[in-house]
Amino acid sequence: MHSDPYIYFLAALLGLAIGSFLNVLIYRLPREQKVVLERSCCPNCRKRIAFYDNIPVISYLVLLGKCRICNAPISARYPMVEILNAALYVFFIFLDGLTLQLALHWFLASALLVIFFIDLEFQIIPDKITFPGMVIGLIGAFFVETPGIVNALIGFVVGGGALLAVAYLGEWLFKKEAMGGGDIKMAAMMGAFVGWQKVLLIFMGGAVIGMIVSLIWMGMSEKVRKERLIPFGPFLAVAALIIVVYGDSLLSFYINNFLRV
Repeated sequence: MHSDPYIYFLAALLGLAIGSFLNVLIYRLPREQKVVLERSCCPNCRKRIAFYDNIPVISYLVLLGKCRICNAPISARYPMVEILNAALYVFFIFLDGLTLQLALHWFLASALLVIFFIDLEFQIIPDKITFPGMVIGLIGAFFVETPGIVNALIGFVVGGGALLAVAYLGEWLFKKEAMGGGDIKMAAMMGAFVGWQKVLLIFMGGAVIGMIVSLIWMGMSEKVRKERLIPFGPFLAVAALIIVVYGDSLLSFYINNFLRV
């Protein structure tokens, strides 16, 4: 926890700025477009967006959520991602203070936001997010106490291996793909960041969240259910953020109440 409010303000600004870049990733990665060599443009009229119309959150409010040139609506996802990323950055400053652990949590939170929105819309999880995430998670584990490199390596193997086993078992039972390769790589990435115990908690949390959402989804009209499928990645992303924050408490509760001899 940090006591200087100025630090939280700077963290919020950084979160907003990086959130703007996350929106670029969310839009361009699934469309296989260049990420850094092309200036932002309106998806409707394809005109370049001026720098003063590309200020996180503020430009969206000033423009009333519409393109200045063609007046086409701008998705509310843009300010949503920026605000969520800023909020997570501020929260993790409160949780971790100015530590290396903070940098790892910031990276993981931003990566999970990108995965959440891309998988929700396109049902894919880009390797350009999960592969660097695996590397950063494992390298970072050398320098932090939690999870530590041994636990991170086991988490990497258990995370990816568990969902790989589910994929093979599901394909054998149902004669069709039961788990996408992107989910498996995402699980390996998360395991590298949180260790094997917490990645198992993430699987449990993702399943519970998925069950709740599925029950709500069943109440929707048949047309809505057919138009949009709900992938597993967003459930894992939400569960991962919860476990990063409350995982130690949940593990302690489980050990103290269910593993006593």
